[in-house]
Amino acid sequence: MSKKPFTRRVWSRLRRPVRRVALRSIGLVGPPLLGLLARTWRIRFVDQHHLTDSAANGGCLLALWHGRMVLPMAAHDKDGYSILVSHSKDGELMHRLLQRFGYGTIRGSTSKGAPRALREMLRDLEGGRVVVVTPDGPRGPLHRMNAGVAWMSRATGYPVVSLGLATNKGWVFPSWDRFVVPKPFARVAIVYSAPRGCERRADEARMEAFTNEVREDLMRHEQLAGELVGGDVVERVMAQERDEGAA
Repeated sequence: MSKKPFTRRVWSRLRRPVRRVALRSIGLVGPPLLGLLARTWRIRFVDQHHLTDSAANGGCLLALWHGRMVLPMAAHDKDGYSILVSHSKDGELMHRLLQRFGYGTIRGSTSKGAPRALREMLRDLEGGRVVVVTPDGPRGPLHRMNAGVAWMSRATGYPVVSLGLATNKGWVFPSWDRFVVPKPFARVAIVYSAPRGCERRADEARMEAFTNEVREDLMRHEQLAGELVGGDVVERVMAQERDEGAA
């Protein structure tokens, strides 16, 4: 059996102390540093009207992969969005960062705190706000959809707009979600899908089909975003890790 790549072995030892330090400092230093970085990014928006039209029609759910959360953060920080954040330790880190960045947060998931989270989501959606969800969070695996987004769309009656995100250069953390932060002067592409909704009377089979449809939207639009920036850095890093693991 081949050993884990060196970077993965180091990260497995440093993950807990790094997280503790991050939790103490992220709320203070995160927003200013990200704000400075974001001002240097060259962001390209594609089909943004899908989101603005859906929001203007009364609100929507916005789906994106967990590891790509930073890429659109500065682009939408003035729009009053709410973001569903888990009760995990990683969720606490993101909660502090997002609040200091000007976003509203809803704590919970489909497995923990679901009824309260749903009530808060409905309140915000009915108020015309966009609610952001990460359908592979909080534990992954990478790009593995859970049924939460279908459940949320069916329960609330609001459509889902999927977000494809990529950057040509960035810091990629060796975590399950390959969390990425674009480097200075990076190219960033944000591609918005057409909205799709899960019917209120959807049965289990339809829920599963809807989940797969949203996943296909996310993967297809992420691939397009990668092409627009000249190659996604996360894909390059993952390919390098596969090569190291096979060596």
